[in-house]
Amino acid sequence: MREVITAEYAGFCFGVAGAVRLALEQDNCFTLGPLTHNRAVVESLEKRGVRRADFLSDIPDGGTVVIRAHGAPPEVYKEISERGLTLVDATCPDVKKIHRIAEEESAAGRRVIIIGDKNHPEVAAAAGWCENPLILSGSENIAEALESGGFYSGTPLSVVAQTTLEKEKYEICVNLIKKVCTNANIFDTICNATVLRQREAVRLAGECDVMLVVGDPQSANTQNLYKLSKSVCPRTFLVENAVQAAELPIPHNTCIGLVAGASTPTEAIKEVSRIMSDEIMKSATPAETVPVETAPVEAAPVETAPVVKNAEEETFEQMLEHSFKTLTTGDKVTGIITAISPTEIHVDLGTKHAGYIPVTELSDDPDYKPEDHIKIGDSIEVFVMRVNDVEGTAQLSKKRVDAVQTWADIEAARDARNIVEGIVTEENKGGLVVSVRGIRVFVPASQTGVPKEGSLSDMLKKKVTLYISEVNRARRRVVGNIRAAQYDDRKNRAESIWNDIEEGKRYKGVVKSLTSYGAFVDIGGVDGMVHVSELSWQRLNSPADMLKVGDAIEVFVISFDKEKRKISLGHKDPAANPWKKFVETYSAGDVVNVKVVKLTTFGAFCEIMPGVDGLVHISQLSEQRVNKPGDVVSEGSMTDVKIVEIDHERKKISLSIRALSTYESSAAMPDEDGGEEEVAQAFVAKEEAAEVNEITEDAVEEAVEKTDEEKADM
Repeated sequence: MREVITAEYAGFCFGVAGAVRLALEQDNCFTLGPLTHNRAVVESLEKRGVRRADFLSDIPDGGTVVIRAHGAPPEVYKEISERGLTLVDATCPDVKKIHRIAEEESAAGRRVIIIGDKNHPEVAAAAGWCENPLILSGSENIAEALESGGFYSGTPLSVVAQTTLEKEKYEICVNLIKKVCTNANIFDTICNATVLRQREAVRLAGECDVMLVVGDPQSANTQNLYKLSKSVCPRTFLVENAVQAAELPIPHNTCIGLVAGASTPTEAIKEVSRIMSDEIMKSATPAETVPVETAPVEAAPVETAPVVKNAEEETFEQMLEHSFKTLTTGDKVTGIITAISPTEIHVDLGTKHAGYIPVTELSDDPDYKPEDHIKIGDSIEVFVMRVNDVEGTAQLSKKRVDAVQTWADIEAARDARNIVEGIVTEENKGGLVVSVRGIRVFVPASQTGVPKEGSLSDMLKKKVTLYISEVNRARRRVVGNIRAAQYDDRKNRAESIWNDIEEGKRYKGVVKSLTSYGAFVDIGGVDGMVHVSELSWQRLNSPADMLKVGDAIEVFVISFDKEKRKISLGHKDPAANPWKKFVETYSAGDVVNVKVVKLTTFGAFCEIMPGVDGLVHISQLSEQRVNKPGDVVSEGSMTDVKIVEIDHERKKISLSIRALSTYESSAAMPDEDGGEEEVAQAFVAKEEAAEVNEITEDAVEEAVEKTDEEKADM
């Protein structure tokens, strides 16, 4: 089965389409040279009163002259003005850009290089806008050409290119120029639509068995497409119309790629596509479907090929009429993105107007980046904001098209009570204004979710979710509710957490409030409590020593009660438990240097290593009676202690300063009259007293912990 694939970028470019439309709008006008490089189009225009004049002298006084899309040099405009002729300037905006660059760069004392065909009318016109330019048709002998033209290494240069030039040829030339002249100003003036056509032609040529290039052989654009296609696909044919295409010996089971130059009407392309389809060709005789291997690789030049008269040629004017469109402010049209810059997006609308979208008209989102959402070659639907026929431009807006659909979506969201998303853009006395895809939504202060003592301005530029509670399209009034959306969202997330919660599961949460005994953390719709003892392995006087409200914190579930809706959370990493390191390093009887970190009525807590504390009971601070620990040690001081006992089950350590002096004294005493035994018995008695005191201290600690837990349950 035969398959015909037509390139997306084919047919009239906006420059040619605009020139044809302007010419048809005039009565008995003349075009200075052929309006476009397509004989069928020119002949059709002549039938409708648009005559061709190769020189201004051929145009009678008082006549109307149309400058074609290729443009004209300044002297032509001057003569038109002097003769009092009516001027209709259909110069392509991209070509006008070249004229402006050439004129400005030349006026600044720079020499202009034009890369392109010196015989092409566009290049000839551009050359008239600067003094003594050098025209380069290719990359051959560029250095010699620059030198012979008076372009030396110190000469400031400016480079432009014919709009229909092959991109690869342009880049080769520019690279060679840069090697000779390091101070050149390079302007890439190749039409983006041309680049897209050429890229697509190469792509199709690599995918298809046969390529058809539709257009007039006099068109530079068409010739470039033909050369590029043929370099990839040897079975490439250049045809002007459907009649020539029908005569080609192409078999049924063939994939055909179809491309066309910027001077070819869209309807002509459609006719070629139709005639090459299986629907038309299935009645072909065997002689008409010669195997491609035996068919000539290249069609005969159109100038010498036998021309078969098209029976439908009289309807060409109708096809031409359909090949371009006019623009009016307020229209909704679709175009192709041809260029993206930091300030605007260029769009080919298929008209004479150069369409552009200011970045501010793409989206209301302040974080919107065009490169993340659109790319060159994308189709885009836009609203025509302003048409400037004098400059040949059309200002467009995408967000206004989106707004039309957004109104319908907002009404649907209100009816279905669906959540929508927007950006807070304004604050006023009554509340906030949220932009929802370009639509202003007012949220009363009571529905913003901000407490009465809170500041609404803190919400500015933040992304929020909300319900739509009221829509009045006639008055363009929309009212929303952020608080209700937050409540429902939190409720839904809470149910999800309770359905999936399990011990050990980790969550990323936010600190909501702090107390003396711990921190309450929101883990996504549900608050859990992290006891101060579960925040860090190091001793904390208060959770505020480590956290503040609003901090992000990673926690894990220690325990939970679904009925009471309570969750106990932990933060300190079990794998980093310093107790394990302690028991691997120290044993009972070891003497260590410690830091006194806290004094109580019953003793002093000392840090043995980060995260591990031991207690020197008041009875173990000195051999003498001690009224209060501060009489012997102070917080922050360093002292040597002896590890008396390690309680592995309760993870408690008993320390002693007195034991150091006792053992030193006993070691120095002579063993006479049982003196050493007496000392030992006395030491044991003191140790038993210390144990009683330690039990008292443990009871105090347990009471404190129990009180903290009761507070957490409240």
